Amino acid sequence: MDEENRPDDTLRECADEGKWRLWLVMNADRRVVAVVLLLSVFLTLLVAGGAYPGAEVTLRETDSVDTMFQGLLTATITGVTLVLTLNQLVLSQELGAVGDQRDRMDGAVTFHRDAADVLDTTVAPAQPAQFLGSFVRMAGEQAEALRENAPDGEAGEAIESLTESIIGNADSVAEDLDGASFGEFDVVSGALDFNYSWKVYETQRIDAEFGDQLDSLRRTLTLFGPAREHFKTLYFQWELTALSRTILTAAIPALVVSLFIVAYFNVATFEATVFGFDGLVFVFALGATIGLVPFAILLSYVLRIATVTKHTLSIGPFILRGTDD
Repeated sequence: MDEENRPDDTLRECADEGKWRLWLVMNADRRVVAVVLLLSVFLTLLVAGGAYPGAEVTLRETDSVDTMFQGLLTATITGVTLVLTLNQLVLSQELGAVGDQRDRMDGAVTFHRDAADVLDTTVAPAQPAQFLGSFVRMAGEQAEALRENAPDGEAGEAIESLTESIIGNADSVAEDLDGASFGEFDVVSGALDFNYSWKVYETQRIDAEFGDQLDSLRRTLTLFGPAREHFKTLYFQWELTALSRTILTAAIPALVVSLFIVAYFNVATFEATVFGFDGLVFVFALGATIGLVPFAILLSYVLRIATVTKHTLSIGPFILRGTDD
């Protein structure tokens, strides 16, 4: 395969989203994303209230405020219930009889031993970033050896194109994984930038056309796939657990503020102006923003989880993104 038809390696290059949009939904701190969403809501409501003549009269004399915050109360309670259910679903995967737990242990130990055999070491690394980084480095070393001993002719050209892609991609991903800690998105983000699916397919194609020459490299790549999926799954469980705790904490002030607005907004007096805006408008905008905090947190986490899931739907030599054959 020539360089023009070779697919991109990193997720940023392969994804159809723009650079800043992909950074926002994946790499940005989830707290920053939630704050940006809430700040946008707050400023929009504040500016709209300041630009609309008689906004304070409308807020005071109509039942729109009560209706909206009653809806927020219902949504917050429903959302907390949903998050608790989601948390129970995550926990249910950790619960089981002793036989089930032993099967999980046997599977993990067997895979760890298989990885050590492929990595040509006595014991494979235990940390996720080091474990994945070892596979990536091994793939790069094997590709380097193949390139130095590539035969002449079409087979050599095909191997040259494949190994060039693997070596450059492996160096970049290994550097990203160095020092990454599980629980942060850096481990999954680095692993996503190693386009192993196309590499597995290409090793199979070359072996089918020119004979079995890439068996060791293919074995390394095919073990990297389930390893990445395993740590991705563990990361999702980690994220969903963190999401549950954060939303449950944020739900308390959201409920208190919504209850306050429903109960006292119509009789409260806000005579002072805040930053040039009517006090009534400012309190309404601030209360609505606080009431939306749980939803903003949920949206910021789900955006990342959904985006990662979209770009890792397949495993093995199946390529879902647009690529020239």
